[in-house]
Amino acid sequence: MSDNKKRILLIYPPSPVLNREDRCQQPTRDLIVIPPLPPTDLMYLAAIAEGCGLEAKIHDYSQGGDFELDLKEFKPDYLVVNIATPTLEHDLEAVKKAKEICPDIITIAKGAAFLTLAEKIIKEHDELDFGILGEAEETLKEILQDKSKNEILGIYYKENDGVKFTGKRPFIEDLDSLPFPARHLVDNNIYKRPDNNKVQATIKVSRGCPFHCFFCLATPVSGAKVRRRSPENIVAELKECVEKYNITNILFWSDIFNFDREWTFALCQAIIDSGLKITWSANTRADTADLEMAKIMYKSGCRLVSIGVESGSQYMLEKMGKKITLDDVRRTVNVFKQAKIRIYNYFVIGLPWETEETAEETIRFAIELDSDFISFYTATPLPGTRFYEYAKEHNLFDKETSFENAYFYPAVNTHALSKDRVFELHKSAIKRFYLRPLYILKMLSRIRSLAEVKNYFIAGMSVLLRK
Repeated sequence: MSDNKKRILLIYPPSPVLNREDRCQQPTRDLIVIPPLPPTDLMYLAAIAEGCGLEAKIHDYSQGGDFELDLKEFKPDYLVVNIATPTLEHDLEAVKKAKEICPDIITIAKGAAFLTLAEKIIKEHDELDFGILGEAEETLKEILQDKSKNEILGIYYKENDGVKFTGKRPFIEDLDSLPFPARHLVDNNIYKRPDNNKVQATIKVSRGCPFHCFFCLATPVSGAKVRRRSPENIVAELKECVEKYNITNILFWSDIFNFDREWTFALCQAIIDSGLKITWSANTRADTADLEMAKIMYKSGCRLVSIGVESGSQYMLEKMGKKITLDDVRRTVNVFKQAKIRIYNYFVIGLPWETEETAEETIRFAIELDSDFISFYTATPLPGTRFYEYAKEHNLFDKETSFENAYFYPAVNTHALSKDRVFELHKSAIKRFYLRPLYILKMLSRIRSLAEVKNYFIAGMSVLLRK
């Protein structure tokens, strides 16, 4: 530790384990095939801080560690905390503890909760100096450069007896201008693929989504314009992952990966031309892929795509504004099967218009598609989504509403179903998909290592023991 540099500690707080990407905020404890992701957002911010001349330390305390001891030994001048709506109060306890141990520390929080809860958070938590709304990289840089508060866009802070907001900061247009994430500051071995137990890096390739689905935070968080990094910039980060960190398993994180056909082909070709031997996965919409695209994705190393199907009811797809058809889904799933790319489909049960009949349509459709993996989420109206406003307007919340079990136990009733009934349908859907004899035989036939045996066994027991 250097004494002549200011120090910054960036943390995922000692709260229940979440994938703390602002659009998702998924607790991983109760979900199947959802591993914890590395704190890539904090790695970007740490790289910014190092560029400002600070000594940076990153720690994901949800994976272990002694937060209080680190505060006493590292003595940070700044604390940056990723806060999430499901664990909001847990997360802010860490900020309070930091002020108790290091009274002069400047505390900064970022997260999607500031979309709608910013004033409440700042008013009720004197221990928090700044709340950042939106993309945090440029905002944090200006805080660390001691720029005057009222000149820094995108922050909330307490002023006199009120809360001051300095205005929205424009989204970063040139994502290539950002430094690569500071992977040297984390233990990459913590973050592994759930199937083969190999270390996996997350590379963020684009931000923004134009579709603004009813239940999703992607557009409120990252905007409607899709901003992409250049293929050359992404391949340079891939080379760093392979050559410096010996990581060859990659998750391309984006709000919508293959929205731009030309860019997708250019990235795949750049990976092929680089000679890098990597395996990668990404998300895709159900109406933006074709066989030619799937084949070049496979050639460049893609072995898994995740598709947000959401429902097997065309009525439900239209109500949630998904802008796809069931035939779009069938066609896309078939395309990736032909290209020998595994498929991970997402479904959501419990949106306001859900009934016994629409839920049954979804379960049957999931079985019909017969993908390699699925997740059935229960609908969660996180603040900032259109779903949240709708649920408030139509009194779908009740006195026991909580986001602590987001995506697992429902946060709201539907117009036709209680939360408990939605939860029963959710559990039934998982068992009906994963406990099919033909599915089990198919997955067993693909196992190639003891690590896969272990991981599939754990996942299988999770399904069997689900209550």
